[in-house]
Amino acid sequence: MFTGIVEELGEVTAVEDLGDAARFRLRGPVVTDGARHGDSIAVNGVCLTVVEHEGEEFTADVMAETLKRSSLGVLAVGSRVNLERPTAVGARLGGHIVQGHVDGTGTILDRTPSEHWEIVRISLPAELARYVVEKGSITVDGISLTVVEAGPDYFTVSLIPTTLALTTLGLKQSGDPVNLEVDVVAKYVERLLAHPGATK
Repeated sequence: MFTGIVEELGEVTAVEDLGDAARFRLRGPVVTDGARHGDSIAVNGVCLTVVEHEGEEFTADVMAETLKRSSLGVLAVGSRVNLERPTAVGARLGGHIVQGHVDGTGTILDRTPSEHWEIVRISLPAELARYVVEKGSITVDGISLTVVEAGPDYFTVSLIPTTLALTTLGLKQSGDPVNLEVDVVAKYVERLLAHPGATK
């Protein structure tokens, strides 16, 4: 489990096409500190497994389904990525419960800068709209954010200077894709209400 509090802005250093999958090598000195084979690291909100680890870099295999359902397929050498290790038991939950299971992708529609923050409007797939509510939580490229406005096919978030400086959302422009993970609690509630008579 993750919290959506990005630990560092990493970089893709190699991409290997495996046909029905891809292998990424990524640099991240913070998240690789103490990393071992089999550990999980969230890359732009996608939970990936460490295959190899050497120095400040690690490799992870990404299957075709993940490449299709997320924006990882557009990554190239030099791309910056948000990195986060799983939260430790007993640690503070600084963001919200994030699984690293991307529900879909959105596109940055526009950005409205202000003196101390920036409003970003992002497209929202129709099948995810019912899970997004004003003042609720959503994960964008692995970043735990609060929804400012929830429209029928879009939502907005307000980004503080720290988020702009330390995550990919400070770099992305209109038209760029982003990974979206909605609040898992909303999905469980929907499931329970749809099957009120279900027994153990």
